[in-house]
Parts: sequence; structure tokens; C-alpha cells
Amino acid sequence: MPELPEVETVRRGLNQLTLNEGITGGDILLKRTVAYPFYVSEFIDNLKGSSIKSWHRRGKYLLAELTPSSTCLGVHLRMTGQLLWLNQNEPLHKHTRVRLFFGEKQELRFVDQRTFGQMWYVPPGVPVESIIRGLAQLAVDPFSPEFTVEYLANKLQKGRRPIKTALLDQSIVAGLGNIYADEALFKSGILPTTLCTDLQKKQVEPLRTAIIKVLSASIAAGGTTFSNFLNVKGINGNYGGEAWVYKRTGKPCKVCGNVIQRIKLGGRSSHFCSQCQK
Repeated sequence: MPELPEVETVRRGLNQLTLNEGITGGDILLKRTVAYPFYVSEFIDNLKGSSIKSWHRRGKYLLAELTPSSTCLGVHLRMTGQLLWLNQNEPLHKHTRVRLFFGEKQELRFVDQRTFGQMWYVPPGVPVESIIRGLAQLAVDPFSPEFTVEYLANKLQKGRRPIKTALLDQSIVAGLGNIYADEALFKSGILPTTLCTDLQKKQVEPLRTAIIKVLSASIAAGGTTFSNFLNVKGINGNYGGEAWVYKRTGKPCKVCGNVIQRIKLGGRSSHFCSQCQK
């Protein structure tokens, strides 16, 4: 699943390529990809004549600010979604779900193998959270000034869940997912099985720092491509080769040489070094 660095990589690419060009039409190939409005024909009709002023990210959501109508286009890539900026005559991928045409030649194509991805059109004057309801449950962004040591400590001390499970909760840290939770826990020296109530205050500051650092490193590398992530130009991310523990089961730890282990927590794989993490 694309996580914060992958979504941020897509956002930056979209801001480079898609701004200020009028949306001239589109095609819906899978109706359930459009979460709002109910009648998918209205989705294309409402977008026609608009252009994108800028793309923003909230957690793992992408939000396009549209002009001149002050409306919004929302996108969530979910597990396998891709937004690709292509020539309209480019052959259709079999998993293409939505096409948005820009000018006479270009299109923004939403490709999604598992079909969990969604798109929303938010009408003018309507609060975005009332249409894209998942936004209301999001915590602060790791790059926000509000993401302080005090904030994180307060959020974590309220539960008895393993720390790894808590970090995947989007109401605690927006945008953090399986890959970067493993990486941040390694960098901060915390075992994924550590209960939040057992986490010491002195461990929270290194954890916060590690979260920001691993996310920043992945953004700089263009995201991670362990499955099918591509940026808007169809290029793989490069962070995978830099990973400390994720997907490195059975390989030697890059720090101590101990074998990297993998366990299941809350139905998700967790990778760690039992020597470096306590």
C-alpha cells in the first residue's frame, strides 16, 4: 500500500505536471472507484471546465484544489492505486479505472489492480470532511509543527496495544504505514511488541525523530517499490534498497549482523532486529 512518502512523491509530481491545464472530459471504466457523487456521470460533468490550482496531501489522501469553482477532487490510492500522467493515445492498462482528459493530448489515468482506490468530487461550499469522511479521523501529520514529543507521548500512553499496532492507527500518526513503522522502530531501538503502556518517556523523542527521518529519506528516494508503486511518470521508487529491516527477513542486520526476524502483529508483518531493538 502506498504510504505517506509514496503519496507525497505523487503529489509533488502532480504539482509539476498537471496544473493550470483545463479538464476537458474523462471516462469512468469502473463505477465504484467514484465514491462521490453517486451518479458517476456527474463526476465528469462537474470536473469539465475546471483546472487544478494545486495538489495537497492529508495523511494518505490527495486533494486537488480546483479553479475557478473552488471545488475539490479527492483521491485515495489504497492498496494498489496509481495516478499516471500519460498521452491519451497510450494503450490502456487492463486495470485502468478512471481517465481524466487535460487539453487535447494528456490525461491523468487512475490504475488500480485491487480496485480499493477511490475518487471524490467535492462541490463548492461543501466541507471536504463531509464528503471524504476519512479525513475527519486523521491525526496530525508527522511533518506538522503539532507532531511534538508531548503529542506523541499523550497519544501512545492511552492504550495497551503493541507500539507497532498503535503506529499504524491513522488517528495517532497520519500517513504512517507498515513499512515506515518498522523502519522507525528499528532506528529508535524499540521492539514492535513493546506495549504502549510500557514505553518509557525517554523513548518517545527518539521514536518521533526516527519517524520523521525515515519518512524524509524515503521521500528523497522517491518512495518505496516493493510491490507496484509508480510515480506519476511511471517510475519506481528507490527507498527499498535503503531499508534497514523491512522485507529483509533472514538477512544480516546492517548495524550488528544479527539475523532480521519477522512476526505477525495485528495481521501485519513486523520486521526487526532483536539485538538492536529492546
